[in-house]
Amino acid sequence: MSFKSPFAPSTSKPGQGSIVVALLPPNTPVLRNVEYQYPLKLVAPNPLPSPVSPPVPEHAAEQGARGPTTPSLIHTVFLLTYGGGIVAGDSIDLNISLESRTRLVLLTQGSTKIFKTPNPSIVSRQHMTVKLAVDSALVYLPDPVQPFAQTAFSQSQIYNLEDGQGSLCACDWVTSGRSARGENWDIYEYRSRNEVWALSPDFDGNSKKKLLLRDNLILDKTGQTNMALSERMDGHSVFGTLIIRGPMFADLQKFFLGEFEALPRIGGRNWGDQVQMELNRGEQWRIDRQQREKSDGLVWSAANVRGFVLVKFASREVEGSRNWLRDMVREEGSLVRGFGERSILCLK
Repeated sequence: MSFKSPFAPSTSKPGQGSIVVALLPPNTPVLRNVEYQYPLKLVAPNPLPSPVSPPVPEHAAEQGARGPTTPSLIHTVFLLTYGGGIVAGDSIDLNISLESRTRLVLLTQGSTKIFKTPNPSIVSRQHMTVKLAVDSALVYLPDPVQPFAQTAFSQSQIYNLEDGQGSLCACDWVTSGRSARGENWDIYEYRSRNEVWALSPDFDGNSKKKLLLRDNLILDKTGQTNMALSERMDGHSVFGTLIIRGPMFADLQKFFLGEFEALPRIGGRNWGDQVQMELNRGEQWRIDRQQREKSDGLVWSAANVRGFVLVKFASREVEGSRNWLRDMVREEGSLVRGFGERSILCLK
């Protein structure tokens, strides 16, 4: 005798996931929806209180509103995979939606490992789509992706900003593999694409999209030069991109641009030969940090691109980049003040 389930069959597919952060009036953000299917796994610990007192925005004050715009809670979701990594042929598709006046921190519990593929044509894939409403904010500072030798991987992160608003701080970085086992960019192919779109309603009430930023990273075995990838990476074991946009991260944007402008330039004056002047704490921190960058073989740049600050960085070892990024974020301070210490957990 066969048993017939009273429940409707599931329409979700393997690897699919969904996160929806909503606002429960008057000012309590909630995880309205957290769903996932193998091999994807999502873990949501208890939310933490907002570290800062909620201000009243100017536009709300003009309208006589008294309610705060800073949410009372900051939600965090860890992105995991069963088995600790992505197996050849796996496909992950995650959709995230943040309603107005909500914040979300996305983290990982270790590097995203990409396992060996039996054939370069069998590509593992990961796709994430995020929709940010006005006055919402996302911090995505994960551990780096770690592709093992003989892997093929492609990922994309698509961020849709309602009316071009919303605040975003997202890091996308990749390592050379398992250095303890002698791996050094011994991959078939690695692709990562970041896009940011502005969504606005048209006359028919449909959403109209405008591309604000596209950033592509393509690493392949030989490229068009017949040189091995390890030779083309100039001794660097990690390469990353940090994307910063929105009013909530305006101070962080200015900080990265200011520190980049303060980097020593070729042909500039060598202050090391001068009599040591009395320095304030910030100036001394900058000098110490620049010395660490030199010893770690870390290079970086920051550029203002259509309202974004795009930061590129690379270093000889993963810890060099991790420590540098953590020190920069901590020194400026606004991200930790707004999202708490948990937001930089993967940088510790």
